[in-house]
Amino acid sequence: MTDMPRRRALLGGATAAVLAAPAVLRVPRAQAQEVTLRLHHFLPAVSNVHRHFLQPWARKVQEESNNRLRIQIFPAMQLGGAPPQLYDQARDGVADIVWTLPGNTPGRFPRIEVIELPFVAHKRASVNARVTQELFEKHMRDEFRETHIITAWAHDHGLVHARREVRTMEDLRGLKLRFPTRMAGEGLRALGATAIGLPIPQVPEALTQGVIDGAVVPWEVVPAIRLQEMVRHHTEIPGSPTFYTTSFVLAMNKPRYDSLPADLRQVLDANSGQAAAAMAAKVWDEQGPVVEAAVRRRGNQIVEITEEEKARWQRATQPVVEAWVGQMRERGIDGGALLEEARALIARYGQGIA
Repeated sequence: MTDMPRRRALLGGATAAVLAAPAVLRVPRAQAQEVTLRLHHFLPAVSNVHRHFLQPWARKVQEESNNRLRIQIFPAMQLGGAPPQLYDQARDGVADIVWTLPGNTPGRFPRIEVIELPFVAHKRASVNARVTQELFEKHMRDEFRETHIITAWAHDHGLVHARREVRTMEDLRGLKLRFPTRMAGEGLRALGATAIGLPIPQVPEALTQGVIDGAVVPWEVVPAIRLQEMVRHHTEIPGSPTFYTTSFVLAMNKPRYDSLPADLRQVLDANSGQAAAAMAAKVWDEQGPVVEAAVRRRGNQIVEITEEEKARWQRATQPVVEAWVGQMRERGIDGGALLEEARALIARYGQGIA
């Protein structure tokens, strides 16, 4: 071979090696596993939680995983079933992740009811969310062992929305009110109301058909079910502790979580626990006042019971708290100690927060 052909051959080999190099470098990226998780929940896509928590949370997970971990959200029970079935859908793998209320299955998760007891929770979600997540980490993992819990939290103060004005316990007598949790239902009964348990998506139809006269929900959810169009009276409970709150969980199918590559689990874990609870709480604390202002502009009546009346409500519902402690004792749970710890955490995290 002459010098010229030899030079061409060498150059040709070098060029081929350079061209081949990017393909070799791309192999790990091409082999990096990409995962899409399906998240199922019960409210419509226009709801504040969907738009201001679940979607931003899913985007954050996706961005921090370099687009390798995607979360596809299915609102309004689009994957089928009813809201009380959501937790089991996560357990059974019908969905990878669900947002649900433990209270949808009364008595199944007894310890988390401590935050839902009458006049235990703080007025602000930022406090209730931190307390719920901390109590979960210390005392409730075994209770939810069938799934992997990404985060647990509770919303801000709930209030009474009804077709007639409510200022006193006497105004509640005979009023048919939807409740979200067992403890809220017991509290309403102690106050003289007729308590009816319903998943939140059923509230509009129940109001239309006269099954209920109103509902106890936080401000945040009102526009999602157009409650402000069906009732015109809204009753606030002043200060903290407030009448009730509801706990929530983001629950994930355990085998699905365990199957994630280690680096993707790390991304999900970084967006779990208190970090996710804080993101969720922000929705209630920020959107609640926005909704309340819109309801005022609409001309609906918003009243606040007096401190004296609130004290009456607290005395009337104290037997509900005592009964719960007794029920926990029968189940081998020290409900009194759990209640004491919950109140201490609320006092700590709520210090300086109006």
